[in-house]
Amino acid sequence: MGFLENVVEKAKREKKTIVLPEGNDGRVLSAAAEVLKRGIADIILLGDEEKIKARAKGLDLSGARFVNPENTPLHGEYARTFYELRKAKGMTPEKADETMRDPTYFGVMMVKKGAADGMVSGACHSTANTLRPALQIVRTAPDAKLVSGFFLISVPNCAYGENGTFVFADCGLNINPDPDALSEIAIASAKSFRALVGAEPRVAMLSFSTYGSGKDELVDKVVEATKLAKQKAPDLLLDGELQADAALVPSVAKSKAPGSKVAGRANVLIFPDLNCGNICYKLVERLSKASAYGPILQGIAKPVNDLSRGCRAEDIVGVIAITAVQAQAL
Repeated sequence: MGFLENVVEKAKREKKTIVLPEGNDGRVLSAAAEVLKRGIADIILLGDEEKIKARAKGLDLSGARFVNPENTPLHGEYARTFYELRKAKGMTPEKADETMRDPTYFGVMMVKKGAADGMVSGACHSTANTLRPALQIVRTAPDAKLVSGFFLISVPNCAYGENGTFVFADCGLNINPDPDALSEIAIASAKSFRALVGAEPRVAMLSFSTYGSGKDELVDKVVEATKLAKQKAPDLLLDGELQADAALVPSVAKSKAPGSKVAGRANVLIFPDLNCGNICYKLVERLSKASAYGPILQGIAKPVNDLSRGCRAEDIVGVIAITAVQAQAL
C-alpha cells in the first residue's frame, strides 16, 4: 500500500470533519466530491450554497454541509470570540464582525470552536492568508517553539527514502531559520513523519558540505543545528551536515559519510533555508512527477493546513486526508 492509500485508510477509520473555505475554486470542489465519495472525511464548504452548487455542475456534493459566513447564526458568536481573543491587540467589535465575514478566518474559528476538526485552504490564497488567522485564533501548540511547514513528497518508482516517501522541511514558512529554529524544525518533522507515514524517521540536515568538506558560515549553521537537535532528541536518528547525494544514495554515503546511521537512508530532509527547500520540492514534484502534499503546518494547536496555489484536485484530497489523520492524533 502506497503512502496516500495508507493515510486515506487511517482517515476512514475515525472520520473527521474538515472545513474548506475556498468554495469558489473548482479544484477544491472536485476534491470535496472525491473525499465524500470515498468516505475519507465529512466536509463543510464555506460560501453561498447556490453559487457553489452552480459552480460544481456534475459533482456530487450532496453529502457536504454548506455554511455562509455572511448570514449564519454562528457569525455573531464567532465575532465576539475573535474580539475577546484580539482586543489587547487593538481589535474592535466592528472590525471583528467584518473579519468573521472572511471565509478563511471563519473556517479557522470553526476549528477553534470544535465545529470542525481541521481546515484546508490555500488553493487560491497565499500561505500568509492561511497562517495569519491560524496563529491569531488557534495559536501554537503548548509544546511548540515555532510553527513550520513541510511537504510530504511521494516519488513514484523510487528506491530512496521510505519507498519513495519523504518529508521535506521547511519549504513554506521560515525564510532563514537560525540553528535553534532549524533544530526544532528537524525534531518536529521527524514526529510528523512517524505519525503520518508510520515508519522510523531518519533525518538528514542538508548542506552543500558533508562532514566538513566545505567551509562557510552557511555550513556552520547546519553543523550547530545538528548538534542542538542531537542534544534535544538524543534517540532520534539524525545526522549532518550532509549533501543531498550523501543523504540519499548508499554508495555515496559509504564514501562521504562512512559509519553514519542516516546517510544513504534518509527519509526526512531538512533544508537550511526556505530558498533551498521551496526550490527543491518544486523541482522534485515537476521533474519526477512526484505528488507533493502541503505545506502541512506543524506546531499549530489544531490542524490547519495550507495548499500550494499550483495544486491539483488530487493533491487537495491528500492534504484533507493528512489533516484528518492529524486531527485523530489529537
